[in-house]
Order: sequence, then structure tokens, then C-alpha cells
Amino acid sequence: MEKLRIVFMGTPEFASGILDAIVKAHYEVVGVITAPDKPAGRGQKIKYSAVKEYALEHGLHLLQPTNLKNEGFLAELQALDANLQVVVAFRMLPEVVWRMPKLGTFNLHASLLPDYRGAAPINWAIINGETKTGVTTFFIDDQIDTGAMILSRETAIGPSENAGQLHDRLMDIGKDVVIETLKRIESGQASPTIQPNHPDLKTAYKLNRDNCHIDWNQTSQNIFNLIRGLSPYPAAWTFFADGDQEWNVKIYEARMTMEGHHHPAGKVMVTRKNIKVAVAGGFLEITSLQFPGKKRMNAAELLNGMSFSEQIRAF
Repeated sequence: MEKLRIVFMGTPEFASGILDAIVKAHYEVVGVITAPDKPAGRGQKIKYSAVKEYALEHGLHLLQPTNLKNEGFLAELQALDANLQVVVAFRMLPEVVWRMPKLGTFNLHASLLPDYRGAAPINWAIINGETKTGVTTFFIDDQIDTGAMILSRETAIGPSENAGQLHDRLMDIGKDVVIETLKRIESGQASPTIQPNHPDLKTAYKLNRDNCHIDWNQTSQNIFNLIRGLSPYPAAWTFFADGDQEWNVKIYEARMTMEGHHHPAGKVMVTRKNIKVAVAGGFLEITSLQFPGKKRMNAAELLNGMSFSEQIRAF
């Protein structure tokens, strides 16, 4: 059995939760690699990544390279003398980095590989209406999320579960899977299997403004899945138009109601406390949303301060 000396690489909260599990399991973390600091929010104040905050709080050796091929960074990484690297929600590594440690470099991915390789696996599993997903550890190779799989664990997706809720559950599941993966590698019992490839593999494309926009001509189920698959971040969005006024609105939560009607898709109906949008075969009641310049609020809170005509529509 070889004692592990681990370099951990990651950036967001999902990664910091996994790092915490590794530290609490008393593995030796000789270094932490995370993204450089960047300004965020309206004030453009410098924001630390969740992984950096964790590393600073726990006195872990921290590196924040801007270029993973930089000779100075590579020398620092080599000097850490790690025999294993663990990657969670980080960028693509150059070969000189992932090949460096004796025992390899493995990644935790938030899907049941080989499906949903890519940047946003949690979001796309929900957007596509999947009823199950999971996490997978695999050894990194020269392509994205294609390496030999070590361990995976499956979980059901609730019919109304959103991306934030699933994120937190997968992080907890991922902690156990990463610790079990470390045990197998440490004891020499990891038995990686090559990922199968088939023509119908589903991809976790990077999220952008276009694929987060609601198309009200879609089925109510598809729209509902898009909203929960993008909540709370980055959030599905639509335009609301009322006369000569137009707003870019983020939609966080909605409820489906199936009933016949003769309204065009995108027709918005507003009562004192409710906002409903007509879709094929029913309505989507918007229960949590955000107008420009306002905080996120429920429909009743919004309607306390805003009124609309009967001509309002969503598109």
C-alpha cells in the first residue's frame, strides 16, 4: 500500500465540498490548484473561488496559475512531489500536468459517464428530463471526460428537483465516491474500465444565453424542465412585453397545469397574486422570478409593486 500525497485541483463550491471530504478523511493534501481571482458583481470586487477560501482557512499550500503550461508553475507543481492528482470542476489539463504524478490524475464528473461529458452535466440531465444521473470518477486522458472509469454511483432525479438541489446531493454522493476511489488507488485495487462509445451519447454543452432562453412553443414539460434545470443559476430567461415596455425576466420556479385553452403560446395572464403563461395543452404558473433591477421574488411580491395590462406576453 502506497501512502497518497495528493494535489487537488478545482474551483467552485462543488469542488470545495469534495476537498473537505478528502481533508476530513486524513489524506495528505500537499497542494491545491484553483483559478486566479477575478472581479465579480456590480462593484467588480475581487472574488475568491470556493476552493481558495477553503485552502486559506485550512492552511493548505495554494497555487493559482494563469497558464498551466508555464514553466514556473510546472516546476512548483513538480516540487510538491505528489503521487496522485484529484480534479473536480476545473479546466482541461495539459498532458504534462495530468501525466506528472506516478499514480495518475483522476476526475470526479457529475454524470453517469459516458453520457453528459462536458461543462454542465447537472443542468442538462434535468433539462433533458432524465430520471436518473450520478457521479463518476475516471483517469484523465487527452480528451474531455473520456478517460477510463474507476467508480460510479447512480441516483434518481426527483420530478420537480432543480439543478441547485441536485448539485448538493451529487456533491454529497461524490464525497463518498472520491474517498472510495482513493482507497482503491491506495491499495492498488483500482480497476479502471474503458468508456463505451455509442452514437447516441448525450452531451453536456456549455450553457449560454441562447440555450437558456425559454421557447414558449415547446411543451409544458420541456419548459418546466428547462426552468428547473437552470435554477438557481444561470436561470432560464424570457422577454415580457406589455405595450411599449419590454423586460428581460429570469424565471426560477414554475408549476405546470394541464388544461385545454385557446390562448396563443406565450400569452401571459395576471391576477392579483398569480402569473400564468399559456403553453400547448395548459399553463405554466410562474412562482419565482426576477425583473431587471429587482431582487428575486415570488409572483405575489412582484405584483404588489407592478401592474400589467391584459396584452402582456412572453417570448
